[in-house]
Amino acid sequence: MSTGVIIALIVVVAVVLVAAAVLALRARGPQHGGSLKRRFGPEYDLAVARHDGDTKAAERELTERVRRHGSLRTRPLESAERERFEARWTAAQERFVDSPREAVAEADRLLAELAGARGFPDGGQYEEQLTALSVHHAHHVEGYRRVHRVTHARVDDAREGGGAGTEEMRASMVEARALFEALMRPARHDGGDGRRTGTEAGEPAPAPASTPGARAPHGWSLGKRRPKES
Repeated sequence: MSTGVIIALIVVVAVVLVAAAVLALRARGPQHGGSLKRRFGPEYDLAVARHDGDTKAAERELTERVRRHGSLRTRPLESAERERFEARWTAAQERFVDSPREAVAEADRLLAELAGARGFPDGGQYEEQLTALSVHHAHHVEGYRRVHRVTHARVDDAREGGGAGTEEMRASMVEARALFEALMRPARHDGGDGRRTGTEAGEPAPAPASTPGARAPHGWSLGKRRPKES
């Protein structure tokens, strides 16, 4: 085979490989965006809105979130930690009856501490912690955002009717409870029951299940006191 023929064959093969690579990239583009949308759910829509409808910019931001925090492996809670967080959440819900703003503030602190205990960035770095949580709990993180916003709203605004009212605070607590439940559940690599969760699959987590042996259910209705145990 002459040198010219060999060179021609090499050129043809190179062209075919380049064309195949281009087609593969084009085919993977929409799937990548679709994968991000499935993984982030409501966070995807918020990112698009924040970028004024620019989906490419939003996807770049979300991809960067995954790059920074996607490999994070959560730390399992010790039994004593779990019981302490359970008791504090129950107390915060009961406190809502008389002091809703203080109860919401406690929920904000509790979520920050619980996330930190599970291995997410420290609660003192709220934005970084929220970003990491959005990668692993995208379908629940809005509750944390809401209680944090309500907690840090000016008290004067509430007195003047411009801050969060009781119903808004109640709604933020109810929504925040979903993230609390998600963080309390053991992940598969923590030695839990192996169920797929939003943390592991990038999909909505199953409905919260009561923790076996828990002294008080998280789902106790806000605005009601727990019945006294006989």
